[in-house]
Amino acid sequence: MDDPRARPARYSTRGAGPRAVFPGLVLLASLVAGCATNPVTGRREFSLVSAGQEVQMGREGYQAVLAEYGAYEDSTTQRYVNEVGQRLAKVSHLPDLDWHFTVIDDPSVNAFAMPGGYIYITRGILAHLNSEAQLAGVLGHEIAHVTRRHSAVQISRQQLAGIGLGVASILSSDVARYGQLAQQALGLMFLKYSRTHENEADASGVEYATLAGYEPQEIPPTYAMLKRVGERAGQRLPGYLSTHPDPGDREVRTTELARVAREGKNGLLVRREDYLRRVDGIVFDTDPRGGYFEGDDFYHPGLGFMMTFPSGWKRENTRSAVSASAGEQQAGLQLTIADAVDLAPGDYVAKLAGSGRIARSSGALERIAGLAAWVGRVAVAGEAGTERILPAAFIRQGPGRMIQILGSSATPDDADFRKVLASARSFRPLTDPARLAPTPARLKVTRVTKAGTFASVLATLGAQALDAEGSAILNNRQTSDPVAVGAQVKTVTPAKLH
Repeated sequence: MDDPRARPARYSTRGAGPRAVFPGLVLLASLVAGCATNPVTGRREFSLVSAGQEVQMGREGYQAVLAEYGAYEDSTTQRYVNEVGQRLAKVSHLPDLDWHFTVIDDPSVNAFAMPGGYIYITRGILAHLNSEAQLAGVLGHEIAHVTRRHSAVQISRQQLAGIGLGVASILSSDVARYGQLAQQALGLMFLKYSRTHENEADASGVEYATLAGYEPQEIPPTYAMLKRVGERAGQRLPGYLSTHPDPGDREVRTTELARVAREGKNGLLVRREDYLRRVDGIVFDTDPRGGYFEGDDFYHPGLGFMMTFPSGWKRENTRSAVSASAGEQQAGLQLTIADAVDLAPGDYVAKLAGSGRIARSSGALERIAGLAAWVGRVAVAGEAGTERILPAAFIRQGPGRMIQILGSSATPDDADFRKVLASARSFRPLTDPARLAPTPARLKVTRVTKAGTFASVLATLGAQALDAEGSAILNNRQTSDPVAVGAQVKTVTPAKLH
């Protein structure tokens, strides 16, 4: 969880005018008007999303993506990826679109395309790529999803079917703070493309990478790596193959696409060493500076606090919240930063009641680790006119920062209800200097001085965070592959939490 330095603007979908009473005519009008020319094929296609709406969706979704997942805070890496992306965009079917390329601060291995020219790539996949040509292949594939309007097609199909993107069931309830278009954009990060779309994006991605001067034969091994990563997946954001399904022997198909694309061309770029130099030192896996668990204790160096969570509850730490739940039981808690400016805890609870966000409250002021707090219960509207009673605590950690802890339980005053309040009362400042300055795991590039198999060479490179197979995947090698003197090998240095 991070301290949000900027919140995305709120957008309203009200005021759109009265609803039509002739649904058949409305549908007919939509079918007549809802056509657009595909920039790649030149064909007219049915679409309920105009090019202008695509741009607006991408623009509004950009702020939502940064708030939910965060941009990787390394300007050099961001500039590098943007430079490669812009080089590819110029040879795409939409060279005049205002393209944006952003590295997401997430360890998952994936890349995403949003309408309007917004491309996202995780630092996790950057660590697993092994040349600039491979990076170009990934970015080219995502650019193709935009130029071929795949997202617009998916949205149109689901809207026509009346099922929407299902954002509310995919994302946390906090997504309601975003506008409708931003919510749709976030939903696209979890939307699974069709196999036809993946085939088309593979073909155009190879084409764009080659036209931009990159060696397309670097692309097929990327898919072999992604398949291996998928078998060991388990991160918050989905893995590549869950959003970009394999249309069938992708490595073989892209190998043939690459062979055809490079015919008659010389001097195509790989840029392996330059790429490895660029990613050397990139943060790997979860960054402990944004919070981490050790047993039941949660430490947040960036925000300077620690708290003990209920034993046995499942936990998740995201950029916007820290949460825990008691399995299938109706119990859980969530810690966020409230938009309370400098109000005292009691005054903030009164403000929530005055604005109608809570129906009523019952609690008292107290001190938690010397900090001003309000602890008790709040009533919020439930389904069918019912009320839900939630355990709640609001702790003034410092100027401009109010910690909000809300929970849920099967019944008020049951054991889980009390556990939430006990956790809230365990909140305390983090003062241990070692824990306030953890070191994240980072990618390390080493030049080999003694030849051997990959596994034997790996054993000479010191302490590592990954096992031999994980390191082999990182380098797109097998553990038995020969490694020559002078070759460069990527390893991961372990994180140091205290």
